[in-house]
Amino acid sequence: MDIIWQGLKEGFLLILSLDPKIIEITLLSLKVSLSALFIAAIMGIPLGAILALKEFPGRRTILNITYTFMGLPPVLAGLVVFIFLSASGPLGYFRLMFTPTAMVIAQVLLGFPIICGLTARAVMAQPQEVFDTAATLGASRRQAAWAIVRESRMGIIAALTTALGRLIAEVGAVTMVGGNIEGETRVLTTAIVLETRMGNDSTALAIGMVLLLIAFLIMLIILRLEKRAFKDERRIQIV
Repeated sequence: MDIIWQGLKEGFLLILSLDPKIIEITLLSLKVSLSALFIAAIMGIPLGAILALKEFPGRRTILNITYTFMGLPPVLAGLVVFIFLSASGPLGYFRLMFTPTAMVIAQVLLGFPIICGLTARAVMAQPQEVFDTAATLGASRRQAAWAIVRESRMGIIAALTTALGRLIAEVGAVTMVGGNIEGETRVLTTAIVLETRMGNDSTALAIGMVLLLIAFLIMLIILRLEKRAFKDERRIQIV
């Protein structure tokens, strides 16, 4: 219990004192995770919508592979990126290993299947009436498909929320490809692991509090967006 109380005390002090090291690793954590989320969303949302709306050979296989990779172990994702970016790997020439860029790539590999798969499920869950109504009102097939995607926006926001929750708490992959280098690639999760291994349990708990606070604030923003989307949806239904 003493460790817990000491950790809580240190956590509040770190937050209130705006410790420079904590600010540095917090900003890097946000930069890596939000960049990975943005890239994964750009690729995952359109592909998920296409997989849900279009019929083509191999579609079911691609969907099953996507669903499988939604549970991709972080250490495996880190290993794949490590092999490709290492000095002897096919992309070793770019010297991206042990950089924030390598960490972003690893997190994109983890976040993309989640966003793509959950987007596909959200779009496929929409009733056929949405497409039929849009078509009846004179919309083209592309416009009708866009109407379905718009109706799926709450599910897509949930996909982004789920992906962000995994990315911001990720430690295995970013440790493998980032190296946990102080001032370069150390983020909140890897700092927690380091402090725990050094026996600084209260400090690790304090950093964990900062991580929880950051995650809480980000989720509040996403929930506000989700609430706004829900209000817009109800307004459309009333009209």
